Amino acid sequence: MSDTQTREEQRGEQILAVFDTAFGELLAADPAAFRVKFRKMAGSAFAFYRGSAGLFYADLEREQRGGPYLDERTSRVWIHGDLHAENFGTYMDANGRLVFNVNDFDEAYVGPFTWDLKRFAASVALIGYAKALGDEQISELVRVFADAYRERIHALATGAKNDEVPPFTLDTAEGPLLGALRDARALTRFGLLDSMTEIRDFERRFSAGGGAIDLDAATRYKVLAAFDGYLETLPESSLTRPDSYRVKDVVGRRGIGIGSAGLPSYNILLEGNSDALENDVVIYIKQAQTPAVSRHITDAAVRDYFQHEGHRTVISQRALQAHADPWLGWTELDGSGQLVAEVSPYAVDVDWSDIDEPEEIAAVVADLGRATATMHSAADDESGHSLVPFSTERAIDAAIAADEEGFADLLVDFAHSYGARTRADHQIFVDLFRNGRIPGL
Repeated sequence: MSDTQTREEQRGEQILAVFDTAFGELLAADPAAFRVKFRKMAGSAFAFYRGSAGLFYADLEREQRGGPYLDERTSRVWIHGDLHAENFGTYMDANGRLVFNVNDFDEAYVGPFTWDLKRFAASVALIGYAKALGDEQISELVRVFADAYRERIHALATGAKNDEVPPFTLDTAEGPLLGALRDARALTRFGLLDSMTEIRDFERRFSAGGGAIDLDAATRYKVLAAFDGYLETLPESSLTRPDSYRVKDVVGRRGIGIGSAGLPSYNILLEGNSDALENDVVIYIKQAQTPAVSRHITDAAVRDYFQHEGHRTVISQRALQAHADPWLGWTELDGSGQLVAEVSPYAVDVDWSDIDEPEEIAAVVADLGRATATMHSAADDESGHSLVPFSTERAIDAAIAADEEGFADLLVDFAHSYGARTRADHQIFVDLFRNGRIPGL
């Protein structure tokens, strides 16, 4: 066996060990869902990267006690945890405004701010490679991201408040971000309801099929009890009309996406803000998962801050996302923490398949760098959460200022090295999967 084969075999064992830690219990409970997940991950190096955050953090763990730009404060910032180029999109905020920003906070935690930036930078390298961009072009894109992040963090640290830096809305966004917002605006609540429900006996109910699972009486009772617990976690501002919490129907669903394979979930249909049938609301209850990054953060104060993973997800999202979904809350079901949120009719992700020219990619990447900086600066001593009791933007700004020139270089070097590592890992994973080497499948 050659040295290359030996290294690939060793890396394959590392991948299997990380996957067993991250997915073992869920995979044993629902192998079919993971066959779907893994086939999606096999589709491309980027899809593999999206589904293997645990491997990414296992590789980064050596930085846990130090590294460039990391000190006692910048190692303890609220981070997204899975910041890649496809985890941005539109949502309707609590003020009824369409916003383009970071979404999907299932992996959010408290840790080194550079881990978010490195995860994003490597995703840019993977997208650039898939679009046949040269290494210099990829380097420039990562520098654009780094410079935009640096500029926004510095502006926030030296006087600008988050509310003085406008979010990306229909009035302020440009290019593909504006396109996504316009697409979201064209969507309707009625369209979502029409795709998931029907009118039976003069009342709206979930439609059969389409992934919906009928519940037995005992399960339905447990879900409704969990719903009652969830209502207690909503902020006062969300409790506007008591009728809005009247349950019309409940069904089960099973997650089969790259990030939610094997996780049981439920959809609940609620009365809307009037007696009309077109403004009913669909919320989901989903078992929250252990974030990959948390396995590599040893701070007991962080771990003990959260009641369970559902509580962690919600508190993290409320900290990182200004004016979060008013339906966002948590509960418990069968002893597991659950995330509860609206199935939004206004969710549109940025579509990278239509963004091909380097100049256009650069403009989007710059906007995402600014959005990332705004997110990192939102959750600190002014956010009402005691877990990060200092100004994150000032701490990050000071750390970068100590070596301004090296900041972009750090992300560029990492993007290339980890992008290459992921492409090789993807091939190793495909061979493991297709040759029946993944235990439990």
